[in-house]
Amino acid sequence: MAVLHRRPVVHGWRATRVTPLGELNTPPRITASLLRLSVQVVLVASLWNGLYAQTGTTAGMSRDQAVTYAVLAVLASRLRMLDQYAGRDTVLQHMHFGTIVYWYLRPLAPGRYYALRALGEQLYGLAWALAGYAVCLAAGVVQPPHSAAAGGVFALSLLLGQWVLYYVMLVIDQLCFWTLRNGAAVMILIFAQNLLAGVYAPLWFFPDWFVTLSSFLPFQATLSVPLSLYVGRIQLSDAPGQLAIQAAWVVVLALVTRFLWRQAGRRVISQGG
Repeated sequence: MAVLHRRPVVHGWRATRVTPLGELNTPPRITASLLRLSVQVVLVASLWNGLYAQTGTTAGMSRDQAVTYAVLAVLASRLRMLDQYAGRDTVLQHMHFGTIVYWYLRPLAPGRYYALRALGEQLYGLAWALAGYAVCLAAGVVQPPHSAAAGGVFALSLLLGQWVLYYVMLVIDQLCFWTLRNGAAVMILIFAQNLLAGVYAPLWFFPDWFVTLSSFLPFQATLSVPLSLYVGRIQLSDAPGQLAIQAAWVVVLALVTRFLWRQAGRRVISQGG
């Protein structure tokens, strides 16, 4: 009996390989990802170097800080930029074809399967981000953190930020149980996420009302806070408060998504046998 109880758990971890294996088994995707990431880094670095060509400091940031922030934002985007749709295992696709019912017939709970698959995606994306960071650091494109403490706080904040982002994306996917399609919502979310998280530009370049608005939403906690800690825009003395806000968003969104999973299960109907 002990073996029977372990099998779903052991096999469940294989869900982490779903999307990464789809990428690794398709070499053209890897080549395209490498080319896209390289072009993005070069263009972003060139853009911010050009913007600072005639000035030393803007919005409280030096050129090195701005370039480092922008390049790290590009690298961080690799953590969740896999082609899930090509793997035909998105919630949207399963809802469209009616195969979402199989998520509820497995010995592995839907929420756990979704989380394990997302973990695999993030670990695979992390490998890309770390490789890109090492190259950019060696080439002098990005600057290292000011201290080991700053680097450690940045790593912890980035972990919390990705956790928040996971729950945000999960909420959007869960909307499919009520709307059947979430394509428009995903497009709006991606734009809002990138804008309010400081992907396109650091938030301190925006008006005060915009920064205030973003502080009431979870997007800032996903990327702007970690990168601001890295470049020194947020001092280490202020880090505990920022980390606490990120952790609070994790807890709130975890409770919301847990509730939505329970409600979604009541809407799934299996016909036949």
